[in-house]
Amino acid sequence: MRIGITAALLLSAITAGCVERKPATVAFSTEEAAFIRKAGTGVITGHAFRTKPSGVVVNAAGQVVRLIPATAFARERFANFYGKAKYVPHSAYPRDDGADPAYSEYTRTTKAEANGRFAFDKVAPGTYFLTTQVIWGEETAFTREGGSVYDSVTLTGKETEPVQVILSGN
Repeated sequence: MRIGITAALLLSAITAGCVERKPATVAFSTEEAAFIRKAGTGVITGHAFRTKPSGVVVNAAGQVVRLIPATAFARERFANFYGKAKYVPHSAYPRDDGADPAYSEYTRTTKAEANGRFAFDKVAPGTYFLTTQVIWGEETAFTREGGSVYDSVTLTGKETEPVQVILSGN
C-alpha cells in the first residue's frame, strides 16, 4: 500500500509540472512588433531578483532578460502565462511553448550581471514587457525553486534619464 501511495504522489508531482499553455487566439504581427527594430534614444535599466521566504535575495545572475514589444499577441501570451500576477513558479511552466517563430525574432535580449542588473540601450518608443527567470537549487534536482518574473514599461521617446525596472514578481 505504501508503494502505491508513493507512486501516486510521484506521478502527481510529475504531472503538476506539466502545465498546458492555452492556444493563441491572436496571430503574431510583424508590423505591430516592428517598432522594436527601430533605433531609439531610450535606455532601460533594471534589477531582476526574487526574495526567498527566509528573506534571502536571489539575483537573476547570468539569466537572459527579454525585451518584448507589447503587441496583442504578447499581451495574450503574458495574460495566459502570468494571469494577474507578475511571477510564475518554475513548477508551473508550460511544457510546450509553440510560439510563432517570428515572435522571438522581434525580441531583444541581454544577460543579467551577477548582481541581477541589466540594461537595454537605443530603445525605440513603445510599450514593452521585460521578463527573465530567477531560479535556484541544484540543476540536477527533480524540481527547482523560483520562477519567471516580468513587468512592463512604456517609453515615450522624451526620456532624458534611463527608465528603471524592477523584476521581482511583486
